[in-house]
Amino acid sequence: YSYDNIRDDIRHLSRFVANLWQIHAFGEGNTRTTAVFFIKYLRTMGFDVTNDIFAENAWYFRNALVRANYNDYSKGVHATTEYLESFMRNLLLGEHNELHNRNMHISGYFEKQDIEKAKQDIGDKKQDIEEPKQDIHIPEDVGNKTKNNIISLFKKYGYESFFGRSEVMETLSITASPASALIKRMLDMEIIYPMKGKGKGKYLFKK
Repeated sequence: YSYDNIRDDIRHLSRFVANLWQIHAFGEGNTRTTAVFFIKYLRTMGFDVTNDIFAENAWYFRNALVRANYNDYSKGVHATTEYLESFMRNLLLGEHNELHNRNMHISGYFEKQDIEKAKQDIGDKKQDIEEPKQDIHIPEDVGNKTKNNIISLFKKYGYESFFGRSEVMETLSITASPASALIKRMLDMEIIYPMKGKGKGKYLFKK
């Protein structure tokens, strides 16, 4: 590409870095490696860029790369670089676009699920009942295990009850390390937020 007018060609840069990340050459660390390479690449083009914006918006950058490559045509979902472009405009043009993970959510709510009610003694007839709609945002690319853990916590604590690491450990029957990792993940995804006035390490689900 020829980047004579960077404002017009940020889309090309976004597609370039998204394609680079999609190669996923390593077992882990692909996003960090892509960020380091891209910083060095931009510096060869004369841009004075640092790692600061990548460090401050690491989860957003990673999810923007996912959205730039993710398609689900059956649901009308198409890959888009618009979120990467917002990131790039902040990085290269000094703009102040808000970089929120929630803006990238494909589906903001859990869909209604039909569950089978236990067979009744009379008539032995199965009845479908509908679970309440859970108003909580979880990115599409989150693994099933993590998603199920978040759902379990939300079902128990909802929006009104706060919880900490010990409650996560007890609810999910996990040890301290994975409980802390899950809390950090939910904070990064902006699903929960620290609760003030209840001591350190207490959180609420974000409405």
